[in-house]
Amino acid sequence: TMPSIFSYQSAEVDWCESNFARSAVIAEYYNTDGTSLFSSLLLTPLNSLVLEAFSELQVNPGTFLSLLLAGLFSMYFHMTLSYVGQLLDELSILWTLAVAYSFWYPQAYFPKCIKTRRHFFWLTGITTVISTLMSFVKPTLNAYALNCIAFHLLYLTWRELKKCNDKRVHRMAAVMVMWWALAITSWISDRWLCWLWQAINFPYFHSFWHVLIAMSLLYCCPLVIYFDVSYEMPSFKPKLEYWPSDSWPVVVPYVTLEEPHKQC
Repeated sequence: TMPSIFSYQSAEVDWCESNFARSAVIAEYYNTDGTSLFSSLLLTPLNSLVLEAFSELQVNPGTFLSLLLAGLFSMYFHMTLSYVGQLLDELSILWTLAVAYSFWYPQAYFPKCIKTRRHFFWLTGITTVISTLMSFVKPTLNAYALNCIAFHLLYLTWRELKKCNDKRVHRMAAVMVMWWALAITSWISDRWLCWLWQAINFPYFHSFWHVLIAMSLLYCCPLVIYFDVSYEMPSFKPKLEYWPSDSWPVVVPYVTLEEPHKQC
């Protein structure tokens, strides 16, 4: 008989960490508690609160809610390794990307056939529906496909940096890419070199992935908003800042705006 799609270990994907090694209820303890909890319940709200503190930015809460749900679904997946958990984990990331593209994708990069943001919403929605249906065909490929989207985001960042002379923006982008490079290296290492990490009893690189990609997002979100303000609110001058201080070794970046001078 086919296992229930909600059953423990019914997923097509299993990560390198030994299952039920530290808990009879949690399949992958470190992937569940030590990482997803950190990224979804700490970094995402912290990032959201710092950005929302500046009401003039009119930050769309949908992106941050999607990130929070993605973290929670990731916790559920690693706790159960169920088929439903796997799909919720992967599809929540896909839907988060869809929301982010819908609201933040620069209109300058729209396809020539797309004239308005509303039309782009429809294009993104149709693409997301098709991608969601395709994700059921071969679920083991979903994670690889989602990771490939990062290359398009890096390409867009490179395009924007070519037009920007602010050294602070370039530095933040470099830090973002550094965290992403460490994250994807950890993900690939866990996926392809599991035999090595199990041999030395250190199968925790996927847990590192959760923390490192959360750190990358912590820098990515303000960077995206910085570029969005440059397009959508050209009368304002966006500036990247760090909380609580530039001198602290661990900081939360955010965006401030300089009010435009009123003309008499």
